[in-house]
Amino acid sequence: MHLKFLLITSLALLTVSCTQNAITGRNQLQLLPEAELQSMAKTEYQSFLSQNKIVNTKVNKDAEMVKRVGNRIATAITDYYSGLGKGDILKGYQWEFNLVDSKDVNAWCMPGGKVVVYTGILPVTQNEAALAVVMGHEIAHAIAQHGNERMSQGLLAEGLGTIGSVLTSGNPTVNNIFNTVYAPGAQIGVLLPNSRKQELEADQYGLIFAAMAGYNPNEAVPFWERMAKVGGGQKPPEFLSTHPSDETRIAKVKLYAAEAMNFYKPVSNKAR
Repeated sequence: MHLKFLLITSLALLTVSCTQNAITGRNQLQLLPEAELQSMAKTEYQSFLSQNKIVNTKVNKDAEMVKRVGNRIATAITDYYSGLGKGDILKGYQWEFNLVDSKDVNAWCMPGGKVVVYTGILPVTQNEAALAVVMGHEIAHAIAQHGNERMSQGLLAEGLGTIGSVLTSGNPTVNNIFNTVYAPGAQIGVLLPNSRKQELEADQYGLIFAAMAGYNPNEAVPFWERMAKVGGGQKPPEFLSTHPSDETRIAKVKLYAAEAMNFYKPVSNKAR
């Protein structure tokens, strides 16, 4: 009887907590207030910066480029959605863009627009437009609230998806799942198929965001081809990875780049 009650209440919660994402149009499970995640992200971001070597924009052209690309994408997104009367999509965003000295081939964006790019990815991006592809992708994850969705799935798996649960940063399970979702690695499990869906969504909308900022989205194809070579072929099968296979991603990116060209307005004073 108790199990039946939990099932009924969890299904009820799923029904009321699934909302249509304003960016993708897809229904998503969202059990946490976005403002709560942004607050947690701000704290985690400052902690990360204090423990890592930040490249100074005043003495390093790459660091300045990261800020320039980020600001242009942020401005383009803000102007576009404000023009559509959807400015609330970016409610609470306080953008920060930092280049971190690390060999890791990586970049990420937390809720609220907290972005980090690692120096290790710059030899792969090779140019400003490809960097915009990467940053647009990571920013799209945040704006599409993919982290909220994954955390909500994790909370249900932990038994907190019942009506009346207090899901805030004061809850230890919420904190643990936040750290898991935003950790560099991911475990094999039920979240992976949706994570791959999220990756392709981030590819699609990230290219649109980059194009809005004046960067050629066609740079995405050679970038992902270069990324495919980084692992030297030592990658797990697609069903064991949170990311699509290289072949799947590149095929999709070609289609997304063609779509994004509809938003592309080149700016003459930037490298492409």
